[in-house]
Amino acid sequence: MKIGVIGAGGWLGGAIVESMLLAGITVPETLSLSYRSKRPDRFQGANWTTDNQAVADRSDVIIVSVRPQDWPSVAVSTPGKLVISVMAGIPLATLCERHGTERVVRSLPNAAAEVRNSYTPWVASDGVNEGDRAAVRAIFGACGVQDEVTSESDIDYLTGLTGSGPVFPALLATAMMKHAISHGLSPEMARRAVNMVLVGAGRLIELRGDAPENVVETFLDYRGTTAAAIDTMRLAGFEQAVARGLMAAFEESLSIGSS
Repeated sequence: MKIGVIGAGGWLGGAIVESMLLAGITVPETLSLSYRSKRPDRFQGANWTTDNQAVADRSDVIIVSVRPQDWPSVAVSTPGKLVISVMAGIPLATLCERHGTERVVRSLPNAAAEVRNSYTPWVASDGVNEGDRAAVRAIFGACGVQDEVTSESDIDYLTGLTGSGPVFPALLATAMMKHAISHGLSPEMARRAVNMVLVGAGRLIELRGDAPENVVETFLDYRGTTAAAIDTMRLAGFEQAVARGLMAAFEESLSIGSS
């Protein structure tokens, strides 16, 4: 495939490119990549340019990886080509109209694409064919795990749940580190301890195949120190705070799409 990435100079665009190259989906010589200001010093052999339309003209598949607020300035025509958006909030119909194609996919990789552990949901317009779907599965399979969902509402909801996903454990880790430091641990020791808690938890859930609630219930059944912590966090409104945060992200995604 000749693949173009508009916004490849950005963090997410670059992570997707690197994942595709490592998976052998493409080679640098068939890549067309755009950047906004300073040309990145990576992906030697790829065709770098500041001309987004040139990227589209050279490519069979065009990935649009810019901030939603910057997208109105990306005046690119892609008649008949497959366009994959990784932007939050921009509806399929708007993407089809703006880029002049009926073959459009909305997707939402997250920050873990950098380490090829992203969860990427995506939804396709009516004009997307099975060959297009195979290409999308290959691209986002290289970034981690992918799922085709059935509605744009699912994508809007998952904007908060998985699109923002890696930051939520990081937020918990930050709170845990601050508490550990306040109790006298050095910042370095607190960081190592908390990082290993998160890494170990993720690996444990992955290997055991347990649903997260099963892990929680296992510790609650012991009625020890962990159960005391869980009970107190729940009484303080932990689950309600998470629900409110996810709803805020969902509403913001809808707001972006309607603006």
